[in-house]
Amino acid sequence: MTQPAMLELSGVGRHYRVGDQVVRALDGIDLQLRSGEFTAIVGPSGSGKSTLLHLLGALDRPDTGSIRFRGTEIGALDEEKQAEFRRSQVGFVFQFFNLLPTLTAWENVAIPKLLDGTGLRRAKPRALELLDRVGLADRAEHRPAELSGGQMQRVAVARALVMEPPLILADEPTGNLDSRTGAAILELLGEIAGNGNAVVMVTHDRSAVAACDRAITLRDGRIGSDERAGAITA
Repeated sequence: MTQPAMLELSGVGRHYRVGDQVVRALDGIDLQLRSGEFTAIVGPSGSGKSTLLHLLGALDRPDTGSIRFRGTEIGALDEEKQAEFRRSQVGFVFQFFNLLPTLTAWENVAIPKLLDGTGLRRAKPRALELLDRVGLADRAEHRPAELSGGQMQRVAVARALVMEPPLILADEPTGNLDSRTGAAILELLGEIAGNGNAVVMVTHDRSAVAACDRAITLRDGRIGSDERAGAITA
């Protein structure tokens, strides 16, 4: 049975002015994203991938069109409600990890809980649980400088999950990792999608899409192709 769409985009456009020219980063995007689906957004530099990810996470607003999350128009939310949406509904995973160097692994994982008003002592059990889930229970007290790139990315994935968000957005999560470690991160993201989350990953790496259920190719701000598992080629 097909899941109802978590995110629905209709006619979404995002335009920027560069000098006297208008650059159409996104130009009339129609798209549906569902729970339990691991989706790759691929395409060359300048195709609109990062712009799309920012709109999905309410880090930016569309100039035209509609973005609905479970029926709510997120582009129309005020700044306070957009911040609440990002905090409670979205987990972000970045290429450069964005871990705080003075904090331990579990403290980095707990940060979203702290920002939501949960005390450090109360947040610790959930952080440790997630570190165990990503295979880093024995690194909980290590700081980022004591971790490998793959381990830091696993901490970042755990941090993205700590608020139990239904939507995970990953921006080039394997970009700074070797192929073996990158494959392990892709497998982890696939497992997260399999648990009922919607996982959307932006990547330049066509080989990474083999781990996904779906691959959407952007070209000049428009959807060039939308392929399902079985039809995806690296």
